[in-house]
Amino acid sequence: MDFTRKKIRLGDVLIHNGVITEEDLKKGLAIQKKTGKKLGITLSDEGITTEEAIASALSKQLHYELVDLQSRQISDEILSLLNSSLLKKHIVFPCEYSTTNPNVLRVAMADPMDMMAIDDITIVTNLQVEPMVATQRSIMLAIDKYYGQDDVLTAIDQYSKEKEIELDQSDVTSEDVNNSPIVQLVNSLLEQAVRQLASDIHIEPLEKEIRVRYRVDGTLYEKHTYAVTLLPAIIARIKIIGGMDISEKRKPQDGRITHVVDRLEYDIRVSILPTVFGEKAVLRITSKSALTKEKGQLGFAPEELLTFDHMLSNPHGIILVTGPTGSGKSTTLYTALSELNKPGVNIITVEDPVEANIDGVNQVQVNTKADLTFATALRSILRQDPDIIMIGEVRDAETATIAVQASITGHLVVSTLHTNSAAGTITRLVDMGIVPYLLADAMVGVIAQRLIRRLCPDCKQASEATEDEKELLGIPSTQPQMLYRPCGCSKCDNIGYKGRIGVYEVMEITPALRHLISKNEDADKIKEQALKDGMSTLRMSATRYVLLGVTSIEEMKKVSFDN
Repeated sequence: MDFTRKKIRLGDVLIHNGVITEEDLKKGLAIQKKTGKKLGITLSDEGITTEEAIASALSKQLHYELVDLQSRQISDEILSLLNSSLLKKHIVFPCEYSTTNPNVLRVAMADPMDMMAIDDITIVTNLQVEPMVATQRSIMLAIDKYYGQDDVLTAIDQYSKEKEIELDQSDVTSEDVNNSPIVQLVNSLLEQAVRQLASDIHIEPLEKEIRVRYRVDGTLYEKHTYAVTLLPAIIARIKIIGGMDISEKRKPQDGRITHVVDRLEYDIRVSILPTVFGEKAVLRITSKSALTKEKGQLGFAPEELLTFDHMLSNPHGIILVTGPTGSGKSTTLYTALSELNKPGVNIITVEDPVEANIDGVNQVQVNTKADLTFATALRSILRQDPDIIMIGEVRDAETATIAVQASITGHLVVSTLHTNSAAGTITRLVDMGIVPYLLADAMVGVIAQRLIRRLCPDCKQASEATEDEKELLGIPSTQPQMLYRPCGCSKCDNIGYKGRIGVYEVMEITPALRHLISKNEDADKIKEQALKDGMSTLRMSATRYVLLGVTSIEEMKKVSFDN
């Protein structure tokens, strides 16, 4: 096979295919000089282009097949040819034997011009290599899927042999332990969770085993089970990297881990709770990039986006985002803050904890031990000449009162509250002790939100809506209506859903609503007026997505049963 053409440079390939400009290449090469990373990695890390665009250009230029590993089933015979450490080292994945020559192995590569990788695979397998092109993400996901469990089991076996299941503190505390089995096990759990887009990891001691579950798109899935004897070592390792007290086993503890997976930094909040069978750990995973999206990506309807923009343009007042835990409130707030973050504006936040650092925003972390609560921090912030104040959560009457006072004295205050609907938020604040006429003056708007799962675009199936479903959707029974339902394929891990989208109830405070709030009317009257003023309820928003084929009717029922 002639490999001389592979001496072509990646930068030239990308320019030739219109993926980047000469200017982009110069910028990428300058950054590459400092970091020493490969050019393709540098360009995608810096947001100059994407992994997909690079893979597509390489495929076109070199005439190699572009492969999506998530839609392929790889045979055990092919998987046994190479071990996971070699695959991770070169970011490659074996796919199949060539149909024309059984001595040729077709291998998906993030960099098909990497001669060293091709040589290594040839030596190990004693087969010729025919490169294919795949993105790094696709390859790493495939390695996790096919080799992840084996890696973990190998680590456990090794640990059992070395320690005879006795916890040696040096194993989890020493800095030179990257090769220690328990460190590998914990790292593997974190990396697999991140690549599977999990928001939380639950490590739970049961009577006879440890159960590990990942929360993906709002639903928990069991991923692993381990011998219960490993629990002390796993929890000790998590406590060490989370900055907690390793000797305290009777009290709940909170910690924080910063972990890099595939060159992206993730912030992991850890909560440890003693249970009857031992300590349970829950790790919540967030990344700065996921919290600061474009407003258009959040799922607002065009008219809701206009209303949201109008609310944010107010120079003072309160904007509240409400919903249960895990409904995307923080993402909506951070997105709004990123948009308002300009050199001429002083933005200060009080959070517990600070979920993502935003350049140019002054962020304050609540610290109850130092008597720095939401209320005390807010009082100090008002002397810091702020234009916009973000409060992580309105938890008590004192915080609510200061927020209202701050908004009336010329500040824009944005915050979250745990309520079920936009109209219910107003009555909740009155119940907290806010005087209705002050609240009417202060409120700019309320956004209630939920997250619904998107149907997997590759396997969703259409079928005619039943009579009951048409009634639920408010469609005449005589009108034909196709609905899409979850099915399950390799791309969505046979779940039928992939990713989530927000549904919203955007209630801007109009003069008519102001009048009702000052008269202390109940939530039903406020909701009735808001609907007249053009608000869509959560159910109406979810119904729109069902009719568009974005989600299923089951998801709509989940988020909007109370509307």
